[in-house]
Amino acid sequence: MKQEFTCIVCPVGCTLTVDEENHQIKVTGNQCKRGLEFGEKEYTRPMRILTTTVKIEGSLHKRLPVISKGEIPKEQLHQCLQALYELSIKAPIKRGDIVVEDICHTGVNIVASRGIEPLIND
Repeated sequence: MKQEFTCIVCPVGCTLTVDEENHQIKVTGNQCKRGLEFGEKEYTRPMRILTTTVKIEGSLHKRLPVISKGEIPKEQLHQCLQALYELSIKAPIKRGDIVVEDICHTGVNIVASRGIEPLIND
C-alpha cells in the first residue's frame, strides 16, 4: 500500500512516497538519509511529541503548558490528551517538574513547560 508523507526532519520538506512489497519498505523522494529513516518510521509506527495545557489551581494563570519528554505513539495521542484534560495541578510548579509519570503506560513523562507561582493573598 502506497502512502505519501511530507518529511519534517529538515527544512527541505521532501514529499516521500512509501510503498511496501513482500514485507520490504521502499522510500522514494527523499534527498537525504534522514528522510529515508523518517519515511520508514512514519510508515511503520508514527510517533509524536505531545504539547498541550492542563488546568492549574491557586494561580493567576488558568492553564499550565506541558510537553512530553519523549515521543508517544500517534495512536495513543487522543488517550493521553483525555487524561491530561481531566488533570488539575496546584501551583506552585517549576519548569521541568514532572506533571504525569508514564502517561497512559507509554513510558513517557509529561513535564511543565514553564514555572507558575502561586497566587499571593495580601
